[in-house]
Amino acid sequence: MLKTDFLVIGSGIAGLSFALLVSQHFRDKSVLIITKSTKSESNTKYAQGGIATVLNKRTDSFDQHIADTLKAGDGLCDPEVVKMVVEEGPKRLRKLIDWGVQFDQNPDGKFNLVLEGGHSQHRILHHKDITGYEIERALLSTVKKKDNIQIIENHFAIDFLTEHQVEKRKLSSGEKSINCFGAYALDINNDQVITIGAKVTMLATGGSGQVYRNTTNPQIATGDGVAMAYRAKVKISEVELIQFHPTSLFQEPKESPSFLISEAVRGFGAILRDRRGNRFMHKYDSREELASRDIVTRAIDTELKASGDQYVYLDCTHLDYGDFMCHFPNITEKCSSLGIDVRKDYIPVVPAAHYICGGINIDKNGLTSIKQLYTCGECSRTGLHGANRLASNSLLEALVYSYNSYVAIKESFQYIPETPPLPEWDDSGTQINREEILITHDRQQVSDIMSDYVGIVRSNERLARAANRLDNIYQENKKFFKKTRLTRSLCELQNLITMAYLITRFSIERMENKGSFFNKDLT
Repeated sequence: MLKTDFLVIGSGIAGLSFALLVSQHFRDKSVLIITKSTKSESNTKYAQGGIATVLNKRTDSFDQHIADTLKAGDGLCDPEVVKMVVEEGPKRLRKLIDWGVQFDQNPDGKFNLVLEGGHSQHRILHHKDITGYEIERALLSTVKKKDNIQIIENHFAIDFLTEHQVEKRKLSSGEKSINCFGAYALDINNDQVITIGAKVTMLATGGSGQVYRNTTNPQIATGDGVAMAYRAKVKISEVELIQFHPTSLFQEPKESPSFLISEAVRGFGAILRDRRGNRFMHKYDSREELASRDIVTRAIDTELKASGDQYVYLDCTHLDYGDFMCHFPNITEKCSSLGIDVRKDYIPVVPAAHYICGGINIDKNGLTSIKQLYTCGECSRTGLHGANRLASNSLLEALVYSYNSYVAIKESFQYIPETPPLPEWDDSGTQINREEILITHDRQQVSDIMSDYVGIVRSNERLARAANRLDNIYQENKKFFKKTRLTRSLCELQNLITMAYLITRFSIERMENKGSFFNKDLT
């Protein structure tokens, strides 16, 4: 049994920013961060592009950034949320810089702002092509200096502690009296479950890309936060809105995660070509390569289905190599390691699952439908992204919402009651799984079903087949979960099945094509 004032689940930009803010204000309170892998492993770490915000008021404005976000979101954004995030962005960015994040600058000392798809102006701050890695480095370095923050690695959050566990009461979705008292977590080193009591819980577990066969998300992105929230009867919406990044590096044999070729490369002037060397984006959008991600992704998918090819090309051969290598050293090195010389060779690319635009419903302060449970980052649904996230808006969103949650808690913390006595995890009657193939095979089946039937382009028939086959997998595993002692792989499989079910169910219920969602039977 562990007790803390603040429990933070996840160690990306959302969780670390929140932890730093509350630790600095509540100096006599304890902050515990748990992460299911190493502390530096998160979706944040893999972010190449950067943070979109308005800094150059001579050429850019809040109104332009708002308009670009609303256009990308295709009518499903919350305009008030978009306005709030965009206008708060520059202030929150300054705090990130105070914590030691170093963004690239021009020789004149001003930030080197770049252009990405869907943006009308150069407004993306970056650190080479490893912005997320730099953010993670700086935040972890700052966290290390805080005496009241503790990070526990290799601890997998399993379920929230609510009245369901404390009072043995069956909960219903939409109940207003549900409280979060902390969470159960699996110590992966010894497969033992510990109970963590907390006055406030911040969920910042990132995305769910591993539900698909090809994804830019790391192995840890198994939708844990949304699946936990669903089991706790927290309100969830728009999880069917999955953004596929147009340009992940095509490799044989395939690697996971797929290596991302940043949006900024097209912003830098790279051109998409089919396998015969012909340009094709002019057929789909007047902005061509700089159209929003949903448009570029579907264009590539259409070309691949028509040609039967496995990939298209990204042509960087006409770009200044010195400048390209300076801006994208990691991409240049990766391509070189595979025998691709960007000075003369095209880069083979294919779309890959990248970001979930929906998730756990939260208000402007990050509060979920359950008391004392806050959510921030990709696992949340704020209303900022709508049907299609604008490039480099996600890190900005995490900064704004972690701050808003901190402000709200600063005002309400004194009124939060003490955590009640909490029951320990009961795994009596369970046994150790001796056949890991049962887990790995079903995990592969889930990703195959989702990739084949609930991918970039969907149809009523594909969705019906997915729902039927996922139900079979769920029914097969229902008893297995109950009788088997928890391991990381088992917990991830349970969450992936839950995410696949939710994405498919919400896809069936959506009756209109919007942004990243496209059902060919609705056209």
